[in-house]
Amino acid sequence: MKRLRWPSWMPIDPYILLLLGTVGLAALLPARGTGADVASGASTAAIAFLFFLYGARLSTREALDGLRHWRLHVTVLACTFVVFPLLGLAARGLVPVFLTHSLWTGLLFLTLVPSTIQSSIAFTSIARGNVPAAICAGSFSSLAGIVITPLLAASLLGGSAGGFKADSVIKIVLQLLVPFLAGQVLRRWIGSFVARHKKGLGYVDRGSILLVVYTAFSEGMVHGVWHQVSPVRLAGLLGVEAVLLAVMLALTWYGAKALGFNREDRIAIQFAGSKKSLASGLPMASVLFGAQASLAVLPLMLFHQMQLMVCAVIAKRRSHDPREQLTPPASTAASRTAVGTGPRSG
Repeated sequence: MKRLRWPSWMPIDPYILLLLGTVGLAALLPARGTGADVASGASTAAIAFLFFLYGARLSTREALDGLRHWRLHVTVLACTFVVFPLLGLAARGLVPVFLTHSLWTGLLFLTLVPSTIQSSIAFTSIARGNVPAAICAGSFSSLAGIVITPLLAASLLGGSAGGFKADSVIKIVLQLLVPFLAGQVLRRWIGSFVARHKKGLGYVDRGSILLVVYTAFSEGMVHGVWHQVSPVRLAGLLGVEAVLLAVMLALTWYGAKALGFNREDRIAIQFAGSKKSLASGLPMASVLFGAQASLAVLPLMLFHQMQLMVCAVIAKRRSHDPREQLTPPASTAASRTAVGTGPRSG
């Protein structure tokens, strides 16, 4: 019996359908009372375990080697934590015509979260880019975001980040960074196990995110935050996010070219510098926004789906680009011309 596969022509990632289904479940059967406490504790533990696995997967030697390509990593970090937030702040001018203040707050939070890891690596690999650089860039962004994102949220969002306090940074560090470092420490003993069971542990990754989504949206339903969003406002949000993604894709590609990066590096910069992490953003939003977290992460969820669809198309097109060729030495070229043959394609 052949194994059923998701149709290649279907533009929506099946995982996104699971996310939407989780949102629907939270709308119909939100966690309340003791159930909400249990779900919240479980989601916190799941995210901690998720970042523990991130630490166990990342080779310390690979990360240290990646530091040699510091110009690429600085470029990605600048796109993630400087250019993105500036565009988010500029979007304040779209309130109240296209966005409500609450949706703009969520959009601004979206621009503050770190880059992705898995999808940046996957798309860079498909497009024949610099995969090691993508691995390190995504990992460095995630680690930096554990501290930078809450600090940016404190300075840019202020009172909009409902439950934000000074100790929010500590709470996020304990939930994300400490498990990551524990994974790094134990990688010597469990790294091979994690590598062998990569596929199975991938379900743990995605299940953790689904649990956080259910918890956040359940809390939003209980507090009635969804009455603040209309279909027209959602359409406006989608339009604004489409423009945001297009601008970042163009800036990362042509900006990297202007900075002198080669094709492989430009691909890594484009995919790592134009995307935002749902796995990192969700737990941070839960800490920073409290009961308003479901509305705050709505822009991030929509952007996440949009970036996957668009970057998948770009990666496939980049994979058909002609490979860059090294110019052969003059003597070699002359000898080939002498026998009636031109330079061979690589």
